[in-house]
Amino acid sequence: MKLSDLKKSGHAPSLLSSFLYFDVSFMIWVLLGALGVYLTADFGLTPAQIGLIVAIPILAGSVFRIILGVLTDRFGPKKTGIGGMIVTMIPLVWGWQFGHTIVELYAIGILLGVAGASFSASLPMASRWYPPHLQGLAMGIAGAGNSGTLFATLFGPRLAESFGWNGVMGLALIPLALVLLSYILMAKEPPNQPKPKPVKNYFLVFKERDTWYFCFLYSVTFGGFVGLASFLSYFFVTQYNVSGVRAGDFVTFVVAAGSFLRPVGGFIADKIGGVRLLQFLFIGVAICMFGVSLLPPIAVVTVILFIGMGCLGMGNGAIFQLVPQRFQKEIGMVTGIVGAAGGIGGFFLPNILGTLKQITGTYASGFITFSMVALVALGMLFIVQAGWRKQWKLSGKSVRI
Repeated sequence: MKLSDLKKSGHAPSLLSSFLYFDVSFMIWVLLGALGVYLTADFGLTPAQIGLIVAIPILAGSVFRIILGVLTDRFGPKKTGIGGMIVTMIPLVWGWQFGHTIVELYAIGILLGVAGASFSASLPMASRWYPPHLQGLAMGIAGAGNSGTLFATLFGPRLAESFGWNGVMGLALIPLALVLLSYILMAKEPPNQPKPKPVKNYFLVFKERDTWYFCFLYSVTFGGFVGLASFLSYFFVTQYNVSGVRAGDFVTFVVAAGSFLRPVGGFIADKIGGVRLLQFLFIGVAICMFGVSLLPPIAVVTVILFIGMGCLGMGNGAIFQLVPQRFQKEIGMVTGIVGAAGGIGGFFLPNILGTLKQITGTYASGFITFSMVALVALGMLFIVQAGWRKQWKLSGKSVRI
């Protein structure tokens, strides 16, 4: 498999549209996390409260991902994506013009979950345009839209200094409108869009054990990525006494690793198999999170988080090299389910970090817990891989895992 193969296959404008849609949506999805310091200042929030508020969009995105997954399989990723972006404008307008109470923050956070659900339309758009041997790379390119986190953490705090967090919500409408227009003009429904079937049939994949295996693995990799991206600004401010803007710069740096290495993970997984790559990555995550738990100087912890986020990002790409090969016909629904599990993992992580900090007085306990979870994922991977090698078939040939 060569990179040049990507130019000869599929539909490049649709792949680019998938990336842009996921990118701007991801930026909006994690916006409350990037603005967490300013929300805390305005509302006097505790560590546990801010952990919950920044995690609500992540949890809501999990629910909406399943809904968008069904819509993608029934109506196509282009129509679903357009609808998702239009709905995403609602919480941005609400936060811009109102958003004066904590209850409103909860409601805004729930609606921001629709932006996180973009995963269920953008990745199937990429997957259905490309052949099996390019799945890891194509899905990785579309999934690299999680780089939207960089824009949230880099520009969100700076703009909040001048316009307040409410103003930032309004400014986010501008890139969203531009991406919506480009998506309408460039994206095309894939030629192999499956025919609609009864809604209850889409949920039959819940009976497959592989669905649940992928859910757990992705709850660790993607959940870890988005959970840390949402919480690290608050972590840097409270642990190392830096400004909100400075904390945003640190978060932008470490998030860049997870964002830009996701397609690299997919590319390597296409070469050596997703399972083999994941084994090394889970070990890396466990070591890095334990290193963070030691709470070393800020320069050291930033480097460790950069490596750890890189492992998580590559892990996201590796998992979605495997998913389309196992569930090609149900990719929209399965992407929604697995993506939902990732969102649930991302919901729990900020809550665990914030709550354990409040209980124990240190962030060490939360990062040690995450390190142990990565080791559990590694153990599960060792157990299930043998069965996968025997059972998985693709067009009569063994699938590279």
